[in-house]
Amino acid sequence: MKITQIPLSALLGLIFTGAFFLAAIFADFLAPYPLDAAVGKVWEAPSAQFWLGTDTIGRDILSRLIYGGQITIFVATISSLLAFSMGSILGFVAATQGGWIDQLLSRAVDLVMAIPSLIIALVVLSVLPISLTVLILLMGVLDATRVFRLSRAVAMDIAVMDYVEAAKLRGEKQGWIIFREILPNALSPLVAEFGLRFIFAVLFISTLSFLGLGIQPPLADWGGMVKENKDGLIYGKAAALMPALAIAALAISVNLVADWVLSRTTSLKGGRGG
Repeated sequence: MKITQIPLSALLGLIFTGAFFLAAIFADFLAPYPLDAAVGKVWEAPSAQFWLGTDTIGRDILSRLIYGGQITIFVATISSLLAFSMGSILGFVAATQGGWIDQLLSRAVDLVMAIPSLIIALVVLSVLPISLTVLILLMGVLDATRVFRLSRAVAMDIAVMDYVEAAKLRGEKQGWIIFREILPNALSPLVAEFGLRFIFAVLFISTLSFLGLGIQPPLADWGGMVKENKDGLIYGKAAALMPALAIAALAISVNLVADWVLSRTTSLKGGRGG
């Protein structure tokens, strides 16, 4: 696709999203100071030495912002991939199988979605040890319920198409129907939804970290940075605003891309078999 065919908003979203991911990948090379090194005075103003100033114990905010973005984006990406792997496959199975399998999966998802995700996370994390693995698994399972609802609804529309019926008449197995007939035609709405779910994952892990149940020291993430520096707002210090602005910028840029992908989604009636 030519760049000229991409709207300006989507192009800006792609550029900023790419910049965030590149900064996360090459954090060790881009960060001017180590993650936990106290290199200045408390809450220093932005300067040539510290571009974004220092935090509550004199650490460079820019360096922690880069390293924090690495952890935040890593956790959000892996948990979103896990959610889509689980949710979409189970949603496709429920739509193609129907009957008691559909009812069992749908009612289980309804039960989980009836309880706010944050409450479930707080209860689970108060019992289990807090680690990256636990956080990723927890967020993946909770987000998989939303993906299940979408993928099931999309798959039920696709499952009645002529090419799916033809595949069944040919004697194709369920795995073939799911991965060769349904998945290619459901990809556009799922890709658009992935962007939204990724942002919700960023906001969710940031919320948990702000509450003290997310990323634990010595690691850093944007939500934890807001918590560490929130007291500076009382004294007019902007240290807590930097990670908050990073979260907002990432959310806006990914949403611009997701909106563009969603606008390009063709009607399911125009799909064809693989």
